[in-house]
Amino acid sequence: MALVTLGCARNDVDSEELAGRLAADGWEVAGGDDGSADVVLVNTCTFVEQAKKDSVDAVLAAGGPDSKVVAVGCMAERYGAELAEALPEASAVLGFDEYGSISERLDDVLAGRPLASHEPADRRTLLPLSPVKRPEAVRDGSIPGHAWLPDVPRQRLDDAPVAPLKLASGCDRRCAFCAIPSFRGAFVSRAPEDVVAEAAWLADHGVAEVTLVSENSTSYGKDIDPRGAAGGALERLLGSLTTVPGLRRVRVSYLQPAEVRPPLLAAIARTPGVADYFDLSFQHASGPLLRRMRRFGSRESFLSLCAEIRALAPEAGIRSNVIAGFPGETEDDLAELEAFLAEAELDAVGVFGYSDEDGTEAADLADKIDPAEVAARVERITSLVEVLTADRAARRVGTEVEVLLERQELSETAAREYPDLEEVDDLDLAELGLTEDDVPEMTDLDDGSDGSDGSDGSDDEAVEVDDTEPGDLVWIGRAAHQGPDVDGECLLTGDDELLAGLHRGALVRARVTGSDGVDLVVEALEVLHPGTPTGSPAEPAVAGAR
Repeated sequence: MALVTLGCARNDVDSEELAGRLAADGWEVAGGDDGSADVVLVNTCTFVEQAKKDSVDAVLAAGGPDSKVVAVGCMAERYGAELAEALPEASAVLGFDEYGSISERLDDVLAGRPLASHEPADRRTLLPLSPVKRPEAVRDGSIPGHAWLPDVPRQRLDDAPVAPLKLASGCDRRCAFCAIPSFRGAFVSRAPEDVVAEAAWLADHGVAEVTLVSENSTSYGKDIDPRGAAGGALERLLGSLTTVPGLRRVRVSYLQPAEVRPPLLAAIARTPGVADYFDLSFQHASGPLLRRMRRFGSRESFLSLCAEIRALAPEAGIRSNVIAGFPGETEDDLAELEAFLAEAELDAVGVFGYSDEDGTEAADLADKIDPAEVAARVERITSLVEVLTADRAARRVGTEVEVLLERQELSETAAREYPDLEEVDDLDLAELGLTEDDVPEMTDLDDGSDGSDGSDGSDDEAVEVDDTEPGDLVWIGRAAHQGPDVDGECLLTGDDELLAGLHRGALVRARVTGSDGVDLVVEALEVLHPGTPTGSPAEPAVAGAR
Protein backbone atom coordinates (compact mmCIF):
# COMPACT_ATOMS: atom_id res chain seq x y z
CA MET A 1 0.00 0.00 0.00
CA ALA A 2 1.06 3.61 -0.52
CA LEU A 3 0.76 6.62 1.78
CA VAL A 4 0.51 10.20 0.51
CA THR A 5 0.81 13.04 3.02
CA LEU A 6 -0.33 16.64 2.62
CA GLY A 7 -0.08 19.56 5.00
CA CYS A 8 2.05 20.20 8.04
CA ALA A 9 4.72 18.34 9.98
CA ARG A 10 2.07 17.10 12.43
CA ASN A 11 0.50 15.20 9.54
CA ASP A 12 3.93 13.75 8.73
CA VAL A 13 4.07 12.28 12.24
CA ASP A 14 0.54 10.89 11.92
CA SER A 15 1.42 9.25 8.59
CA GLU A 16 4.46 7.55 10.08
CA GLU A 17 2.32 6.28 12.96
CA LEU A 18 -0.19 4.89 10.46
CA ALA A 19 2.69 3.31 8.53
CA GLY A 20 4.00 1.75 11.75
CA ARG A 21 0.62 0.30 12.64
CA LEU A 22 0.20 -1.13 9.14
CA ALA A 23 3.73 -2.53 8.96
CA ALA A 24 3.20 -4.26 12.31
CA ASP A 25 0.24 -6.05 10.73
CA GLY A 26 2.25 -7.19 7.73
CA TRP A 27 1.51 -4.46 5.20
CA GLU A 28 4.25 -3.23 2.89
CA VAL A 29 4.07 0.55 3.13
CA ALA A 30 5.60 2.98 0.66
CA GLY A 31 5.83 6.71 1.25
CA GLY A 32 4.58 8.03 -2.08
CA ASP A 33 2.32 6.83 -4.85
CA ASP A 34 3.59 5.35 -8.11
CA GLY A 35 0.17 4.05 -9.17
CA SER A 36 0.91 0.39 -8.47
CA ALA A 37 -0.43 0.01 -4.91
CA ASP A 38 -3.60 -1.95 -4.16
CA VAL A 39 -4.68 0.77 -1.76
CA VAL A 40 -3.54 4.37 -1.28
CA LEU A 41 -4.02 6.27 1.98
CA VAL A 42 -4.20 10.04 1.43
CA ASN A 43 -3.54 11.96 4.65
CA THR A 44 -5.41 15.18 3.93
CA CYS A 45 -5.10 18.78 5.13
CA THR A 46 -7.79 21.40 5.71
CA PHE A 47 -5.71 24.32 6.99
CA VAL A 48 -6.85 26.88 4.40
CA GLU A 49 -8.95 26.79 1.24
CA GLN A 50 -5.99 25.98 -1.00
CA ALA A 51 -5.03 23.07 1.25
CA LYS A 52 -8.53 21.64 0.86
CA LYS A 53 -8.29 21.89 -2.93
CA ASP A 54 -4.88 20.23 -2.88
CA SER A 55 -6.25 17.40 -0.74
CA VAL A 56 -9.19 16.79 -3.07
CA ASP A 57 -6.84 16.83 -6.06
CA ALA A 58 -4.55 14.32 -4.33
CA VAL A 59 -7.45 11.94 -3.69
CA LEU A 60 -8.57 12.20 -7.31
CA ALA A 61 -5.04 11.62 -8.62
CA ALA A 62 -4.10 8.80 -6.24
CA GLY A 63 -3.40 5.25 -7.32
CA GLY A 64 -3.84 3.44 -10.59
CA PRO A 65 -6.94 2.15 -12.37
CA ASP A 66 -7.31 -0.77 -9.95
CA SER A 67 -6.30 1.02 -6.74
CA LYS A 68 -8.57 1.70 -3.80
CA VAL A 69 -8.19 5.20 -2.36
CA VAL A 70 -8.89 6.00 1.29
CA ALA A 71 -8.96 9.55 2.69
CA VAL A 72 -7.75 10.11 6.25
CA GLY A 73 -6.37 13.13 8.09
CA CYS A 74 -7.78 16.52 9.01
CA MET A 75 -10.10 17.03 6.06
CA ALA A 76 -11.53 13.53 6.47
CA GLU A 77 -12.03 14.10 10.19
CA ARG A 78 -13.56 17.54 9.72
CA TYR A 79 -16.06 16.71 6.98
CA GLY A 80 -16.57 12.93 7.23
CA ALA A 81 -19.70 11.75 5.43
CA GLU A 82 -20.03 15.08 3.62
CA LEU A 83 -16.61 14.57 2.05
CA ALA A 84 -17.43 10.96 1.19
CA GLU A 85 -20.56 12.07 -0.64
CA ALA A 86 -18.66 14.77 -2.53
CA LEU A 87 -15.81 12.37 -3.41
CA PRO A 88 -17.27 9.06 -4.60
CA GLU A 89 -13.83 8.31 -6.06
CA ALA A 90 -12.68 7.58 -2.49
CA SER A 91 -13.43 4.04 -1.34
CA ALA A 92 -13.62 5.26 2.26
CA VAL A 93 -13.28 8.40 4.37
CA LEU A 94 -11.94 7.57 7.84
CA GLY A 95 -11.65 9.79 10.91
CA PHE A 96 -9.00 9.81 13.62
CA ASP A 97 -10.84 7.25 15.75
CA GLU A 98 -10.20 4.64 13.05
CA TYR A 99 -6.41 4.96 13.21
CA GLY A 100 -6.11 2.27 15.88
CA SER A 101 -7.88 -0.22 13.60
CA ILE A 102 -6.54 1.07 10.29
CA SER A 103 -5.35 -2.38 9.19
CA GLU A 104 -8.80 -3.89 9.61
CA ARG A 105 -10.41 -0.97 7.79
CA LEU A 106 -8.10 -1.38 4.79
CA ASP A 107 -8.88 -5.11 4.77
CA ASP A 108 -12.55 -4.12 4.58
CA VAL A 109 -11.84 -1.78 1.68
CA LEU A 110 -9.93 -4.39 -0.31
CA ALA A 111 -12.63 -6.98 0.38
CA GLY A 112 -15.31 -4.61 -0.88
CA ARG A 113 -17.08 -4.41 2.46
CA PRO A 114 -18.87 -1.05 2.74
CA LEU A 115 -17.69 1.33 5.47
CA ALA A 116 -19.88 4.03 6.94
CA SER A 117 -18.13 7.39 7.01
CA HIS A 118 -18.04 8.99 10.43
CA GLU A 119 -20.24 11.89 11.41
CA PRO A 120 -17.97 14.75 12.51
CA ALA A 121 -18.25 16.09 16.04
CA ASP A 122 -16.52 18.92 17.86
CA ARG A 123 -13.57 17.02 19.31
CA ARG A 124 -13.12 19.61 22.05
CA THR A 125 -16.13 18.03 23.74
CA LEU A 126 -14.58 14.55 23.84
CA LEU A 127 -12.11 15.29 26.65
CA PRO A 128 -12.61 16.65 30.19
CA LEU A 129 -12.81 20.40 30.55
CA SER A 130 -10.09 20.30 33.20
CA PRO A 131 -6.67 19.84 31.54
CA VAL A 132 -5.27 17.74 34.41
CA LYS A 133 -7.91 15.07 33.78
CA ARG A 134 -7.11 14.68 30.09
CA PRO A 135 -3.93 12.51 30.10
CA GLU A 136 -5.78 9.61 31.71
CA ALA A 137 -8.56 9.94 29.13
CA VAL A 138 -6.20 9.45 26.19
CA ARG A 139 -4.06 6.57 27.42
CA ASP A 140 -5.64 4.33 24.79
CA GLY A 141 -3.59 6.11 22.12
CA SER A 142 -6.67 7.28 20.23
CA ILE A 143 -5.16 10.70 19.47
CA PRO A 144 -3.01 10.63 16.31
CA GLY A 145 0.66 10.86 17.09
CA HIS A 146 0.17 9.90 20.75
CA ALA A 147 0.32 6.14 20.30
CA TRP A 148 4.03 5.77 21.01
CA LEU A 149 4.24 2.38 22.68
CA PRO A 150 6.73 -0.46 22.22
CA ASP A 151 4.21 -2.26 20.01
CA VAL A 152 3.12 0.83 18.02
CA PRO A 153 6.33 2.23 16.53
CA ARG A 154 6.63 4.76 13.77
CA GLN A 155 7.87 3.71 10.39
CA ARG A 156 10.04 6.28 8.66
CA LEU A 157 8.70 7.16 5.22
CA ASP A 158 11.97 8.77 4.17
CA ASP A 159 15.58 8.68 5.34
CA ALA A 160 16.04 12.40 5.98
CA PRO A 161 18.28 13.31 8.95
CA VAL A 162 15.57 15.67 10.25
CA ALA A 163 12.18 14.54 11.55
CA PRO A 164 9.19 16.05 13.33
CA LEU A 165 8.32 14.76 16.79
CA LYS A 166 4.88 15.39 18.23
CA LEU A 167 4.92 17.13 21.59
CA ALA A 168 1.19 17.56 22.11
CA SER A 169 -2.09 17.72 20.22
CA GLY A 170 -5.05 20.06 20.17
CA CYS A 171 -5.50 23.62 21.34
CA ASP A 172 -7.52 25.38 24.02
CA ARG A 173 -7.35 28.80 22.42
CA ARG A 174 -10.32 30.24 20.54
CA CYS A 175 -8.85 32.34 17.75
CA ALA A 176 -11.70 33.73 15.66
CA PHE A 177 -10.25 32.58 12.32
CA CYS A 178 -9.13 29.06 13.28
CA ALA A 179 -11.13 25.84 13.02
CA ILE A 180 -8.31 23.48 14.03
CA PRO A 181 -9.39 22.92 17.68
CA SER A 182 -12.81 21.73 16.50
CA PHE A 183 -11.32 18.72 14.70
CA ARG A 184 -7.99 18.28 16.52
CA GLY A 185 -9.60 18.66 19.93
CA ALA A 186 -8.59 20.08 23.28
CA PHE A 187 -4.94 20.41 24.23
CA VAL A 188 -3.23 17.24 25.48
CA SER A 189 0.48 16.91 26.31
CA ARG A 190 2.36 13.73 25.64
CA ALA A 191 4.18 12.19 28.58
CA PRO A 192 7.80 13.39 28.57
CA GLU A 193 9.13 9.84 28.80
CA ASP A 194 7.20 8.95 25.63
CA VAL A 195 8.62 11.94 23.77
CA VAL A 196 12.17 11.07 24.83
CA ALA A 197 11.69 7.39 23.94
CA GLU A 198 10.45 8.28 20.47
CA ALA A 199 13.33 10.72 20.01
CA ALA A 200 15.77 7.93 20.87
CA TRP A 201 14.06 5.65 18.35
CA LEU A 202 14.34 8.34 15.68
CA ALA A 203 18.03 8.86 16.48
CA ASP A 204 18.59 5.10 16.15
CA HIS A 205 17.04 5.40 12.68
CA GLY A 206 19.40 8.09 11.43
CA VAL A 207 17.72 11.28 12.64
CA ALA A 208 20.13 13.99 13.80
CA GLU A 209 17.59 16.78 14.38
CA VAL A 210 14.08 16.60 15.78
CA THR A 211 11.54 19.40 15.47
CA LEU A 212 8.98 19.42 18.26
CA VAL A 213 5.55 20.04 16.75
CA SER A 214 2.07 20.63 18.15
CA GLU A 215 -0.75 23.12 17.76
CA ASN A 216 0.63 25.14 20.69
CA SER A 217 3.97 24.10 22.17
CA THR A 218 3.99 26.80 24.85
CA SER A 219 1.06 25.05 26.57
CA TYR A 220 3.10 21.88 27.05
CA GLY A 221 2.81 20.60 30.60
CA LYS A 222 -0.38 22.45 31.57
CA ASP A 223 -2.13 19.09 31.97
CA ILE A 224 0.72 17.03 33.45
CA ASP A 225 2.31 19.48 35.90
CA PRO A 226 0.31 20.75 38.92
CA ARG A 227 1.83 24.18 38.30
CA GLY A 228 0.67 24.21 34.69
CA ALA A 229 2.83 25.18 31.72
CA ALA A 230 4.70 27.67 33.90
CA GLY A 231 6.00 24.72 35.90
CA GLY A 232 8.77 24.27 33.35
CA ALA A 233 7.83 20.91 31.82
CA LEU A 234 8.94 21.99 28.35
CA GLU A 235 12.19 23.44 29.64
CA ARG A 236 12.99 20.15 31.41
CA LEU A 237 12.01 18.12 28.36
CA LEU A 238 14.39 20.11 26.17
CA GLY A 239 17.22 19.30 28.54
CA SER A 240 16.36 15.60 28.45
CA LEU A 241 16.19 15.51 24.67
CA THR A 242 19.67 17.00 24.29
CA THR A 243 21.10 13.95 26.09
CA VAL A 244 19.66 11.46 23.58
CA PRO A 245 22.60 9.75 21.82
CA GLY A 246 22.73 10.63 18.13
CA LEU A 247 20.65 13.81 18.30
CA ARG A 248 22.65 16.87 17.40
CA ARG A 249 19.89 19.47 17.39
CA VAL A 250 16.45 19.92 18.96
CA ARG A 251 14.11 22.57 17.57
CA VAL A 252 10.83 23.88 19.00
CA SER A 253 8.02 25.15 16.78
CA TYR A 254 4.54 26.68 17.21
CA LEU A 255 5.05 29.08 20.11
CA GLN A 256 2.19 31.33 21.20
CA PRO A 257 3.51 34.84 22.00
CA ALA A 258 0.90 35.35 24.74
CA GLU A 259 2.11 32.24 26.58
CA VAL A 260 5.87 32.67 26.19
CA ARG A 261 7.66 33.09 29.53
CA PRO A 262 11.22 34.20 30.35
CA PRO A 263 12.48 30.78 31.54
CA LEU A 264 11.34 29.19 28.27
CA LEU A 265 13.03 31.90 26.22
CA ALA A 266 16.24 31.32 28.15
CA ALA A 267 16.01 27.54 27.74
CA ILE A 268 15.63 27.80 23.97
CA ALA A 269 18.29 30.48 23.63
CA ARG A 270 20.95 28.99 25.87
CA THR A 271 20.55 25.22 26.19
CA PRO A 272 23.40 23.52 24.27
CA GLY A 273 21.91 21.32 21.57
CA VAL A 274 18.69 23.36 21.29
CA ALA A 275 18.36 25.60 18.24
CA ASP A 276 18.03 29.27 19.18
CA TYR A 277 14.97 29.46 16.96
CA PHE A 278 11.66 31.08 17.85
CA ASP A 279 8.61 30.20 15.76
CA LEU A 280 6.18 32.81 17.09
CA SER A 281 2.60 32.99 15.88
CA PHE A 282 2.08 36.77 15.75
CA GLN A 283 -0.68 36.73 13.05
CA HIS A 284 -0.82 40.55 13.01
CA ALA A 285 0.53 43.56 14.89
CA SER A 286 -2.45 45.88 15.21
CA GLY A 287 -3.77 45.68 18.76
CA PRO A 288 -7.42 46.38 17.87
CA LEU A 289 -7.40 43.85 15.04
CA LEU A 290 -5.74 41.22 17.23
CA ARG A 291 -8.56 41.69 19.77
CA ARG A 292 -11.03 41.14 16.93
CA MET A 293 -9.14 37.93 16.13
CA ARG A 294 -9.52 36.90 19.80
CA ARG A 295 -5.78 37.15 20.30
CA PHE A 296 -3.46 39.16 22.51
CA GLY A 297 -0.55 41.44 21.75
CA SER A 298 0.38 44.57 19.85
CA ARG A 299 3.20 46.01 17.80
CA GLU A 300 4.90 47.28 20.96
CA SER A 301 4.59 44.04 22.95
CA PHE A 302 5.79 41.92 20.03
CA LEU A 303 8.80 44.18 19.43
CA SER A 304 9.60 43.93 23.13
CA LEU A 305 9.47 40.13 22.90
CA CYS A 306 11.84 40.15 19.90
CA ALA A 307 14.22 42.43 21.79
CA GLU A 308 14.13 40.11 24.80
CA ILE A 309 15.04 37.15 22.58
CA ARG A 310 17.93 38.96 20.92
CA ALA A 311 19.26 40.10 24.29
CA LEU A 312 19.62 36.40 25.11
CA ALA A 313 20.84 35.29 21.66
CA PRO A 314 21.70 38.11 19.22
CA GLU A 315 21.77 35.81 16.18
CA ALA A 316 18.63 33.85 17.09
CA GLY A 317 16.19 33.03 14.33
CA ILE A 318 12.67 34.44 14.65
CA ARG A 319 9.93 33.46 12.21
CA SER A 320 6.20 34.07 12.15
CA ASN A 321 3.01 33.94 10.11
CA VAL A 322 0.68 36.86 9.49
CA ILE A 323 -2.84 37.17 8.09
CA ALA A 324 -3.80 39.95 5.68
CA GLY A 325 -7.39 40.91 4.93
CA PHE A 326 -9.06 39.80 8.16
CA PRO A 327 -12.61 41.20 8.38
CA GLY A 328 -12.52 44.83 9.46
CA GLU A 329 -8.81 45.31 8.73
CA THR A 330 -8.26 49.01 8.01
CA GLU A 331 -5.47 50.79 6.21
CA ASP A 332 -4.19 51.88 9.62
CA ASP A 333 -4.12 48.24 10.76
CA LEU A 334 -2.17 47.25 7.67
CA ALA A 335 0.28 50.12 8.16
CA GLU A 336 0.80 48.98 11.76
CA LEU A 337 1.64 45.49 10.52
CA GLU A 338 4.09 46.91 7.98
CA ALA A 339 5.76 49.05 10.62
CA PHE A 340 6.14 46.05 12.91
CA LEU A 341 7.67 43.91 10.18
CA ALA A 342 10.11 46.68 9.28
CA GLU A 343 11.29 46.97 12.89
CA ALA A 344 11.20 43.33 14.00
CA GLU A 345 13.94 41.99 11.68
CA LEU A 346 12.32 38.58 11.35
CA ASP A 347 14.18 35.83 9.50
CA ALA A 348 11.13 34.33 7.79
CA VAL A 349 7.47 35.30 7.52
CA GLY A 350 4.58 33.34 6.04
CA VAL A 351 1.85 35.58 4.64
CA PHE A 352 -1.69 34.24 4.34
CA GLY A 353 -4.81 35.86 2.99
CA TYR A 354 -7.90 35.58 5.13
CA SER A 355 -10.67 33.23 3.98
CA ASP A 356 -13.76 32.08 5.85
CA GLU A 357 -13.47 28.77 7.68
CA ASP A 358 -16.63 26.80 8.45
CA GLY A 359 -17.70 26.99 12.07
CA THR A 360 -15.42 29.86 13.09
CA GLU A 361 -16.44 33.13 14.69
CA ALA A 362 -14.76 35.14 11.94
CA ALA A 363 -16.95 33.54 9.27
CA ASP A 364 -19.91 35.44 10.74
CA LEU A 365 -18.17 38.78 11.18
CA ALA A 366 -19.26 41.86 9.28
CA ASP A 367 -16.92 44.13 7.30
CA LYS A 368 -15.61 41.37 5.05
CA ILE A 369 -12.95 42.49 2.61
CA ASP A 370 -13.36 41.73 -1.08
CA PRO A 371 -11.23 38.69 -2.09
CA ALA A 372 -9.45 40.72 -4.77
CA GLU A 373 -8.44 43.28 -2.14
CA VAL A 374 -7.32 40.49 0.20
CA ALA A 375 -5.09 39.15 -2.58
CA ALA A 376 -3.68 42.64 -3.17
CA ARG A 377 -2.86 43.01 0.52
CA VAL A 378 -1.17 39.61 0.57
CA GLU A 379 0.97 40.67 -2.38
CA ARG A 380 1.77 43.98 -0.69
CA ILE A 381 2.89 42.35 2.57
CA THR A 382 4.69 39.53 0.76
CA SER A 383 6.71 42.00 -1.31
CA LEU A 384 7.74 43.84 1.84
CA VAL A 385 8.63 40.61 3.63
CA GLU A 386 10.81 39.41 0.76
CA VAL A 387 12.89 42.58 0.94
CA LEU A 388 13.13 42.57 4.73
CA THR A 389 14.05 38.90 5.14
CA ALA A 390 16.61 39.09 2.33
CA ASP A 391 18.18 42.08 4.07
CA ARG A 392 18.21 40.18 7.37
CA ALA A 393 19.99 37.26 5.67
CA ALA A 394 22.52 39.58 4.00
CA ARG A 395 23.43 41.05 7.38
CA ARG A 396 24.45 37.57 8.52
CA VAL A 397 27.44 37.67 6.13
CA GLY A 398 30.58 37.45 8.25
CA THR A 399 28.87 35.70 11.17
CA GLU A 400 29.36 32.07 12.13
CA VAL A 401 26.64 29.40 12.02
CA GLU A 402 26.40 25.69 12.69
CA VAL A 403 24.95 23.87 9.69
CA LEU A 404 23.31 20.46 9.85
CA LEU A 405 23.75 18.81 6.44
CA GLU A 406 20.67 17.26 4.86
CA ARG A 407 21.42 16.35 1.26
CA GLN A 408 23.76 16.72 -1.69
CA GLU A 409 22.78 18.35 -4.96
CA LEU A 410 24.41 18.93 -8.30
CA SER A 411 25.81 22.41 -8.58
CA GLU A 412 23.95 24.83 -10.85
CA THR A 413 26.53 24.38 -13.60
CA ALA A 414 26.38 20.59 -13.40
CA ALA A 415 22.59 20.67 -13.41
CA ARG A 416 22.67 22.63 -16.67
CA GLU A 417 25.20 20.18 -18.10
CA TYR A 418 23.02 17.17 -17.19
CA PRO A 419 19.42 18.48 -17.26
CA ASP A 420 17.82 15.03 -17.09
CA LEU A 421 19.23 14.35 -13.62
CA GLU A 422 16.66 15.04 -10.92
CA GLU A 423 18.38 13.40 -7.96
CA VAL A 424 22.03 12.96 -7.04
CA ASP A 425 21.27 9.26 -6.50
CA ASP A 426 20.51 9.03 -10.23
CA LEU A 427 24.08 9.99 -11.13
CA ASP A 428 25.58 7.26 -13.35
CA LEU A 429 29.22 8.25 -13.76
CA ALA A 430 30.06 5.74 -16.47
CA GLU A 431 27.07 6.71 -18.57
CA LEU A 432 28.09 10.36 -18.33
CA GLY A 433 31.70 9.62 -19.21
CA LEU A 434 32.89 10.70 -15.76
CA THR A 435 35.03 9.19 -13.05
CA GLU A 436 34.87 9.67 -9.30
CA ASP A 437 37.60 12.30 -9.65
CA ASP A 438 35.13 14.39 -11.66
CA VAL A 439 32.59 14.28 -8.83
CA PRO A 440 34.27 15.09 -5.50
CA GLU A 441 32.24 14.74 -2.34
CA MET A 442 32.44 18.50 -1.90
CA THR A 443 33.31 21.44 -4.09
CA ASP A 444 34.99 24.70 -3.17
CA LEU A 445 32.75 27.49 -4.42
CA ASP A 446 35.20 30.27 -3.58
CA ASP A 447 35.05 32.96 -6.23
CA GLY A 448 38.83 33.05 -6.42
CA SER A 449 38.98 36.81 -6.08
CA ASP A 450 42.53 38.12 -5.72
CA GLY A 451 41.49 41.74 -5.41
CA SER A 452 42.18 42.60 -9.04
CA ASP A 453 38.49 43.23 -9.66
CA GLY A 454 38.33 45.88 -6.98
CA SER A 455 37.32 43.57 -4.16
CA ASP A 456 39.54 43.04 -1.15
CA GLY A 457 39.67 39.26 -1.61
CA SER A 458 38.68 38.69 2.02
CA ASP A 459 36.71 35.73 3.32
CA ASP A 460 33.66 37.96 3.74
CA GLU A 461 33.29 38.54 -0.01
CA ALA A 462 30.09 36.99 -1.36
CA VAL A 463 30.73 33.92 -3.51
CA GLU A 464 29.06 33.09 -6.80
CA VAL A 465 27.27 29.76 -6.98
CA ASP A 466 27.65 29.76 -10.77
CA ASP A 467 31.44 29.39 -10.47
CA THR A 468 31.20 25.64 -9.81
CA GLU A 469 32.58 23.10 -12.24
CA PRO A 470 30.43 20.54 -14.10
CA GLY A 471 29.92 17.34 -12.12
CA ASP A 472 30.48 18.89 -8.70
CA LEU A 473 28.21 18.01 -5.84
CA VAL A 474 27.39 20.49 -3.11
CA TRP A 475 26.07 19.96 0.39
CA ILE A 476 22.81 21.64 1.40
CA GLY A 477 21.85 22.09 5.04
CA ARG A 478 20.31 24.45 7.54
CA ALA A 479 21.64 26.68 10.28
CA ALA A 480 19.95 26.91 13.67
CA HIS A 481 17.88 29.92 12.57
CA GLN A 482 16.43 28.06 9.55
CA GLY A 483 13.47 25.77 10.15
CA PRO A 484 12.71 22.79 7.90
CA ASP A 485 11.12 23.39 4.49
CA VAL A 486 10.16 27.05 4.87
CA ASP A 487 12.99 29.20 6.23
CA GLY A 488 15.83 29.03 3.73
CA GLU A 489 18.93 26.84 3.49
CA CYS A 490 22.71 26.95 3.51
CA LEU A 491 24.93 25.95 0.59
CA LEU A 492 28.19 24.67 2.07
CA THR A 493 31.56 25.42 0.50
CA GLY A 494 35.05 24.73 1.75
CA ASP A 495 38.21 22.69 1.54
CA ASP A 496 37.67 19.22 0.07
CA GLU A 497 40.04 17.62 2.55
CA LEU A 498 38.23 19.14 5.53
CA LEU A 499 34.87 17.99 4.25
CA ALA A 500 35.83 14.52 3.04
CA GLY A 501 33.81 11.67 4.50
CA LEU A 502 30.77 13.68 5.55
CA HIS A 503 27.35 12.08 5.73
CA ARG A 504 23.84 13.42 6.06
CA GLY A 505 23.30 14.66 9.58
CA ALA A 506 26.82 16.06 9.83
CA LEU A 507 27.21 19.26 11.85
CA VAL A 508 29.65 21.85 10.51
CA ARG A 509 30.74 25.19 11.93
CA ALA A 510 30.87 27.68 9.08
CA ARG A 511 31.20 31.34 8.20
CA VAL A 512 28.49 33.04 6.15
CA THR A 513 30.04 34.40 2.94
CA GLY A 514 27.02 35.29 0.84
CA SER A 515 23.24 35.28 0.61
CA ASP A 516 20.50 34.90 -1.97
CA GLY A 517 17.12 35.87 -0.57
CA VAL A 518 16.84 33.96 2.70
CA ASP A 519 19.36 31.32 1.57
CA LEU A 520 22.99 31.55 2.65
CA VAL A 521 26.33 30.49 1.19
CA VAL A 522 28.67 29.37 3.96
CA GLU A 523 32.33 28.32 4.15
CA ALA A 524 33.19 25.38 6.40
CA LEU A 525 35.56 26.10 9.28
CA GLU A 526 35.29 22.97 11.42
CA VAL A 527 33.51 19.61 11.30
CA LEU A 528 31.78 19.21 14.66
CA HIS A 529 30.34 15.82 13.75
CA PRO A 530 30.78 13.95 10.45
CA GLY A 531 27.30 12.43 10.49
CA THR A 532 26.41 8.77 10.71
CA PRO A 533 26.34 6.49 7.64
CA THR A 534 22.93 4.98 6.95
CA GLY A 535 22.50 1.79 8.93
CA SER A 536 25.19 2.62 11.51
CA PRO A 537 24.39 2.92 15.22
CA ALA A 538 23.86 6.39 16.58
CA GLU A 539 26.84 8.33 17.90
CA PRO A 540 26.78 10.25 21.19
CA ALA A 541 25.43 13.77 21.00
CA VAL A 542 27.90 16.62 20.44
CA ALA A 543 28.30 18.50 23.68
CA GLY A 544 27.77 22.20 23.21
CA ALA A 545 26.45 21.92 19.66
CA ARG A 546 23.61 24.24 18.77
